[in-house]
Amino acid sequence: MTIGWLRHAEAVVATAAVIAICLTAQAQEEIPPPQGKGRVVVVASGMSGPEHYKTVSRAIAQLGYDVVLFDGNPMEGTHGEALKTAIQQALQMPHALPGKVALVGFSLGGGISIGYGVHWPDQVAVVIAWYPATSMIHDIPGYAGRLQVPVLMFAGEKDTFRNCCLIETARSLGAAATAAGKPFELITYPKTEHDFVDGGSHYNPTSYKDAFDRTAAKLKESLGSE
Repeated sequence: MTIGWLRHAEAVVATAAVIAICLTAQAQEEIPPPQGKGRVVVVASGMSGPEHYKTVSRAIAQLGYDVVLFDGNPMEGTHGEALKTAIQQALQMPHALPGKVALVGFSLGGGISIGYGVHWPDQVAVVIAWYPATSMIHDIPGYAGRLQVPVLMFAGEKDTFRNCCLIETARSLGAAATAAGKPFELITYPKTEHDFVDGGSHYNPTSYKDAFDRTAAKLKESLGSE
């Protein structure tokens, strides 16, 4: 009995160690703010990966936030669990201040953020989604009625990327949220395609600047600033 219990304990410890290593490895990069410590912004990348979003992540960090950049690809199919783990890990970063986090997601990462983060008001102060995947939302009125976290969403009116992020769906979401009395702000950009972020395949300087300025204002409203 004693030997069996010890073996079981060793197995539990080994499993815990593996989980800890996996959690540590999940963070792509922490980008601390100029003042040293700041409220946490969790950035979830699109399919193109986190490297693609380092420029905008660094710009957000310069606003005074501790940005932790994650790869959105491994989050897909985890039913929000990987995003929850990312939030927990981000709050343990060396430059993180305690409190609710902001989620900033792009494309796939934006879809995951608006799919799950909007239901965690105890952990998330705001969800900011840039050209997010919305094709997985089938019951739009039902989705809008269940929103518990303020949302700021940006969509390009010419976005046809894999039919994942169509402007018609974005507008339907915005209308349904308004009808349900939920805090959902939709900003659309004419002549703007998918991935209009700085360094993106369809970088649009005018749309990017407006979206970034609105992101900065919403973060300040939701998290404050140093």
